[in-house]
Amino acid sequence: MPTRLVELVVDTPDPVRLGTWWAGALGWVLEEAEPAESYVVPPEGAPGIPITFGLVDDPKRGKNRVHLDFASSDAAEQREIVDRLLAAGATRADIGQGDVPWTVLADPDGNEFCVLDPRPDYDGTGVVAAIVVDAVEPAPLARFWAAASGWQVMHTSAESAGLRAPDGTGPLLEFVRTGEPHTYKNRWHLDVAGFAGDDQAAEVERLLAAGATHADVGQSAAKPGEVTWVVLADPEGNEFCVLRSR
Repeated sequence: MPTRLVELVVDTPDPVRLGTWWAGALGWVLEEAEPAESYVVPPEGAPGIPITFGLVDDPKRGKNRVHLDFASSDAAEQREIVDRLLAAGATRADIGQGDVPWTVLADPDGNEFCVLDPRPDYDGTGVVAAIVVDAVEPAPLARFWAAASGWQVMHTSAESAGLRAPDGTGPLLEFVRTGEPHTYKNRWHLDVAGFAGDDQAAEVERLLAAGATHADVGQSAAKPGEVTWVVLADPEGNEFCVLRSR
């Protein structure tokens, strides 16, 4: 069986603080809150991808290549979400977006995210409309991630491509064209894993054959047996982890 998308991982110098903030922002559950790692999950029965906040001391560098988009059902709800998040500690962010119908904000660590204007394409996604990844070539990158995530390609164009879980629920995984290639370690990344009983090494080889490459983000310095995941990079250099089958 192929791997599937299991979580979004965020680097932060303070996992408890940032995990707590995002739990409140999303209306999700802070399931674990430890100095080294915090874990935020959707409420039972609600769509969404779990988010892990991991302790990393590296400072944020430039605009993130991966971010979240909030969904809204109408203009009034969009304004309410923006106002609520600003009151909670978000700040307005300028990434060169100009005059657009969505609002760009940043969380307390400076991670950019968007509160979208109402769009029918995101009906039924839940609070998170999409996990968005910058891409030099959206369509080929989407095809790779379809193989890595187990999600289905929903649309492709010269400017963007989108995937969604096979059951048609939850956020989209979208790839949006950018002129800036990957140049440094992503602060947000995706993790995939096989199903129970699957061979982790075999899945790594399958993803390498699909265009991934091995990546070292410091895990090679760990003690033997301490790291149970394999770090790879997609065809555009975005790091991701292949976890043990679960």
